[in-house]
Amino acid sequence: MEWRDQGILLSSRRHGETSAIIEVFTPSQGRHAGIVRGGTSRKIAPILQPGAQLDLTWRARLEDHIGAFNVEPVRSRAAIAMGGRLSLAGLNAVTALISFSLPEREAHLPLYSRTEALLDLLGQDEVWPLAYLQWELSLLSELGYGLDLSECAVTGATDDLIYVSPKSGRAVSREGAGEWADRLLPLPDVMRGIGAGDDEEIVLGFKTTGYFLETHLAADLGSKPLPEARARYIEAFNRSL
Repeated sequence: MEWRDQGILLSSRRHGETSAIIEVFTPSQGRHAGIVRGGTSRKIAPILQPGAQLDLTWRARLEDHIGAFNVEPVRSRAAIAMGGRLSLAGLNAVTALISFSLPEREAHLPLYSRTEALLDLLGQDEVWPLAYLQWELSLLSELGYGLDLSECAVTGATDDLIYVSPKSGRAVSREGAGEWADRLLPLPDVMRGIGAGDDEEIVLGFKTTGYFLETHLAADLGSKPLPEARARYIEAFNRSL
């Protein structure tokens, strides 16, 4: 069995004396693990940094074996990620959420394309938080938990949409909310692609996406807690305001 693809390195851990087990995210193979022989060597170890773009060849005797990777660097994102606390926290949040939420060996091409584009914005702190919020919305949508923000679930109106139902994931207008307003989640305009999105709106957006990541996605994965890396990024962003 053999395939070749480009992908994003999600994680690397030592295996035995000289090897490493890596997990990557690729367009055609999805989230995929394998062994890199000599992965702890001075030549290869610097390549195996989370977020790195790699050219990958995977081989195994049988399809269900873990298999082995040959890796070649395409570009590293380590220097940019290490250049600031917010960038490093953001990179860690993205790689952790992919490892946490995606099934193994299942392609998710739209999400892959969005992830690569997001990581290429690392270091651009003025645009990255909004791009990351939009990426979380895409992650939810890709895995079947997408929010319907097009019209009010109660009245059908398309204006003055300021809430999200925590149960259905549908938008709710000010009028439609009525006495239930305090039980609904915030829907800032930026989540519907309206406006540039100030920091306060992005914070509200993180509250809403975080709710669905935790109580819908994570709950369906056996009630595993969300990766702490996501909370650390949100905390780092809040401290930067």
